[in-house]
Amino acid sequence: MLTLLRPVGILYLSSGLLVLAQFRGHFSPRMNQIFLTPSRMINRGVGLKVEGSSFTLDGSPFLIIAGTIHYFRVPREYWRDRLQKLKACGFNTVTTHIPWNLHEPRKGWFYFTANLDFVTFVAMASEAGLWVILCPGPYVGGDLDLGGLPSWLLRDPKMKLRTTYKGFTKAVNHYFDKIIPMIVQLQYAKGGPIIAVQVENEYGSYHQDKRYLKYIKKALVTRGIKVLLMTGDDGEALTRGHLTQALSTVHMRHIKKETYDTLFSLQGRSPILMMVYTARSLDGWGTAPHFADSHMLKKEVREMFNASFSLNFYMFHGGTNFGFMGGSASLDNYLPMITSYDYGALLTENGEYTPEYFSYQDFFSFSLGIPKHPQPDSIPKAIYKSVITPYYISLWDIMPYLEEPISSVKPICMEKLSVNQGSGQSSGYVLYETMIISGGLLTTKGHLQDRGQVFVDDIYIGILDHSTNHLTIPTKMVYKNNPMLRILVENQGRLAYGQDINKERKGLIGDIYLNNSPLRKFKIYSLDMKTKFLRRDLPNIWKPVVFKHRGPAFFLGILRMGNYPRDTFIKMEGWTKGVIFINGQNLGRYWNIGPQETLYLPGPWLRPGSNEIIVFEEFKPGLQIHFTNMSHLGMVPWRANCSI
Repeated sequence: MLTLLRPVGILYLSSGLLVLAQFRGHFSPRMNQIFLTPSRMINRGVGLKVEGSSFTLDGSPFLIIAGTIHYFRVPREYWRDRLQKLKACGFNTVTTHIPWNLHEPRKGWFYFTANLDFVTFVAMASEAGLWVILCPGPYVGGDLDLGGLPSWLLRDPKMKLRTTYKGFTKAVNHYFDKIIPMIVQLQYAKGGPIIAVQVENEYGSYHQDKRYLKYIKKALVTRGIKVLLMTGDDGEALTRGHLTQALSTVHMRHIKKETYDTLFSLQGRSPILMMVYTARSLDGWGTAPHFADSHMLKKEVREMFNASFSLNFYMFHGGTNFGFMGGSASLDNYLPMITSYDYGALLTENGEYTPEYFSYQDFFSFSLGIPKHPQPDSIPKAIYKSVITPYYISLWDIMPYLEEPISSVKPICMEKLSVNQGSGQSSGYVLYETMIISGGLLTTKGHLQDRGQVFVDDIYIGILDHSTNHLTIPTKMVYKNNPMLRILVENQGRLAYGQDINKERKGLIGDIYLNNSPLRKFKIYSLDMKTKFLRRDLPNIWKPVVFKHRGPAFFLGILRMGNYPRDTFIKMEGWTKGVIFINGQNLGRYWNIGPQETLYLPGPWLRPGSNEIIVFEEFKPGLQIHFTNMSHLGMVPWRANCSI
């Protein structure tokens, strides 16, 4: 999704439907689709096709009722639960995206196991009676860091993402050579549930290269993709994103009467698929949560199905931006995304039913004639005893134990650091150190991305970020001989979309200045906060917390439990800002500016007995880590009473 604020309704939807009515005939959305399921369709024929103004599946009229679930934002142990809940609500299709940056985080190193085993996710969808619309990218958006593109692409100073630039297409070809054969075997004609594949994502709003979409389409087709191809764009970008012999679908922004005229001019009396229909949009740190008008939602859904629209609900279940997978947005200001990807979906972040879920279920049953399926039980939650963190290690204490720092005359951005087998650093923090001989005015000139804590030796000076580009380093403070300037820079998430994604390098991306002179001779430490860092690089030199430490540090606590761990939520009350890890798993960021107050902790990530909690706190720690059985993401008014 590219929008931060949901528009006030699908403007002009009603007038657009009046236009559609002239073409739709007497097609009724209430049709018998009970037998159009993966398990019942043994003898496969032509698959999903466009027949006039309708979809057909193997020759039978078919209305796509889809919901998006991102397998990588949901614990693998809960994939089946979420898919069964999608089916029980009345949906017949799941849409999911494949994030390149998670599957190839280092150039040439691929991961398709555990939470990234999309083949198993697709197979589970089939077992649940669901068809699949797959979005393999290479760019998928999805509010992910760099829209799901791997950051190592930006090591090339001339990189032009999402174009036919040779450096980009070479990487795409290598990636597609790996994943497309896996997808081919899951297509409809081969007995799999995949009925359609989306070509890239919202390219009409980017549109830097007229040849690019044709290249991606050819890359898919020549590798064996034979199902229906789709593009997806908002109302203003349909023409720029259109591709011959691919169905143009609509994303729910900038919809006007002219949108439907454009669709007719591009592809005639084709079926309308609202590929991104959403109740909400992303939330950013320090902003109020967004919400939608439930009455507007009810009206829009009725109108769309009355006009025989097919629909994909983004998101049916949002899940969580575990680790550092969340991206950022930029309207008036840079906006890093919160850890939760609840998104106002029909299931909550932890998979609970919402009032809207039952409203949609009733609507699908009564208005569309879809039989109700048994609903999985709710997953139990627990409130665990608060955990004290009695041990800590200051960041400054671990420096001698880390891998040898990189020495450089000038600053180096994290993507170009010589780490991770030549792929650079993707996420986390970078610490820059350099000697200074005096205080004065420290200025970044926009070269610090995204947020930097400034220290002289271990004395905190202040924050530099997108809104603050200078600090005064006091000259009269007592420093050691040859004081060390330290800047701890956090990558808060690369832009998920927009024309500026080629510029999204992080850390110190250029010179910084003290009294107008560029600083030189840096030592640079990579602090990516990955599992390897916690388990191998973090030294066992924990010290008792005998006073309230200030400044960046790691804190250690133990959560003990019985034989049946359950889902819970962590509440970092009293803590300031940082990252929390459970048994080596990065749950994500917390920050006391809100709106998110709790972090979702899945039960499957816990184990009977002792569970290690490590908190990286940037500034001021709390006394304890608290647990609750309720999510606190800020007020969401529309989750009150909703019926369709």
